[in-house]
Amino acid sequence: MISREHKYLFNLARKGMKIAELFNVSGKVAIVTGGSRGIGEMIAAGFLANGVKVYITARKEAALIEKAKELSEMYNGECIPVPCDLSTMEGMDDFVSFVQSKEDHIDYLINNAGASWGEPYAEYSEKGWDKVMDLNVKSIFYLTQKLTPMLAKQASLEDPSRVINIGSIDGLNVPALESYAYGTSKAAVHHLTRVQAKRLVGENILVNAIAPGPYESMMLGAAVNHDYSLIESRNPRKRIGSPEDIAGLVIFLCSRAGAYTVGAIIPSDGGLVGIAGHDLSQS
Repeated sequence: MISREHKYLFNLARKGMKIAELFNVSGKVAIVTGGSRGIGEMIAAGFLANGVKVYITARKEAALIEKAKELSEMYNGECIPVPCDLSTMEGMDDFVSFVQSKEDHIDYLINNAGASWGEPYAEYSEKGWDKVMDLNVKSIFYLTQKLTPMLAKQASLEDPSRVINIGSIDGLNVPALESYAYGTSKAAVHHLTRVQAKRLVGENILVNAIAPGPYESMMLGAAVNHDYSLIESRNPRKRIGSPEDIAGLVIFLCSRAGAYTVGAIIPSDGGLVGIAGHDLSQS
């Protein structure tokens, strides 16, 4: 009698190694939190361009609805806006209830929503610390927990569901700015990813994290007055990240090509961590 594992390998060989099969994500359903701008928008765009139905979240309702309409028209896809505050349990419950009313399962959860807070060390406030930790760490754990039944619904050995947590190289390096909670929260995201990966792999839900370096965003832009030239000059690749960089990595992790990658923390930073080995404050 042929074992389950041998059947799986036989079916894989029969399908072959064509790009269209290895990186196909079409027909899937994804959630991208914080999907109205920055890295979240880039990820949502990559999914939509490749046939994925995408739910995006943000707190600012008007901007979210406009962005969903723009992305739907641009990529001839289905981008559904869901205004909510994922930093609260009530906001997460409302969001999950909405998704459950529309879908019987989801395939990909991209935990991207995040916040930062900068203040001098001696003045760093509890309000800022709690805001960052609630959105960047607590919401990832509880939103994933609440959506686990939907992620597991159609997940299988051959076609697992995916969770991707968006961390940061500030969780790998010591950040230059006085954003004490931010770097700490992202280090927590990276370790939480490993913990979640161990717990969920048995349910055919694969959890990984991406640690982005500098990408165009409101958060980074505000810190550098939207002038990225100095950051680009200090990057081994001499540029900041592009939408293709982050979307391509997410599609890899969500596709058949990434189905053996579990509990990984993958930098997407032009070499800042792996080559330069220092933070953005250094030359």
